[in-house]
Amino acid sequence: MASVSTVFVALAAVCWGLSGGIGGILMANGWDAFVVSFYRGSIGLLFVLVWLALRPRGSGLSSRRLWFWSAIAGLGVAGNFAFYFVSIAEGSVAVAATLMYCAPVFVYLVSFAFKLERPTPLKWAAISVVMLGVVLLTRIYDIGAGSVTPIGAGAGLLSGLSYALFIFGFKYAAPHGSPQAILVIAFSALVTILIWPGDADQTLAVLSTPSWPLFAALGTLGAGLSFILYIVGLKHTAPAVASIVAMIEPVTASLFGVVVLNENLVGLQIFGMGLILITVTALSVYSKQ
Repeated sequence: MASVSTVFVALAAVCWGLSGGIGGILMANGWDAFVVSFYRGSIGLLFVLVWLALRPRGSGLSSRRLWFWSAIAGLGVAGNFAFYFVSIAEGSVAVAATLMYCAPVFVYLVSFAFKLERPTPLKWAAISVVMLGVVLLTRIYDIGAGSVTPIGAGAGLLSGLSYALFIFGFKYAAPHGSPQAILVIAFSALVTILIWPGDADQTLAVLSTPSWPLFAALGTLGAGLSFILYIVGLKHTAPAVASIVAMIEPVTASLFGVVVLNENLVGLQIFGMGLILITVTALSVYSKQ
């Protein structure tokens, strides 16, 4: 059962990686980043609604705390989706996915600030290495490089910060209800939030566009199927193993960007990406031992 669960986690990571590439294709075709994010979440909501209908027991929907923390998780996942696609539009899939993978660093920093976890020299050293990797990956030291704009770099980091908020919200909601109930509330909050900043004409145009299969694939892989696979897989997967397997997401997204979208990275960017992926994975494994 443990091996099957690990495969579920790996499949979820692959789905998330592919969703970044699909979103990149849609935005290259002129679709607004917020519209793409809205439909990713909306289709995901349909999936988790079906999951909740099939498994209604222990939902906890009568708990106010469940609703509060699930709404916080929804705010986090809304920011994660939106900032991620803005980062892709302003830079590349590889850069955006890797910056988002910095989420555990933000979890540490928030935990330090609220004294939920004790800072150590090793943790600070790891965070410093990740920041160095961010500098190399985004090439902020070279203003004329043009590989990623300041908006792209900032949005990528904000997507990671937003994902950290989702993690906190989900963690504190979990004791009060089922995962499917939490995700239904979270994705409902996402849809409510992201309907406003998106282009209204494009939002309606998606319903009749020839590109609808890409939107369907984005929502299915990037929100519906992936979240269900990941949560089911986590039940029998060691947290340390899950942290390592999760590295499949930015790797998949980066390969998609290079192979399908003809993106390219220079040597120092690849080195920076390696620093981030290895350090964040090691940090996550260390924290869960």
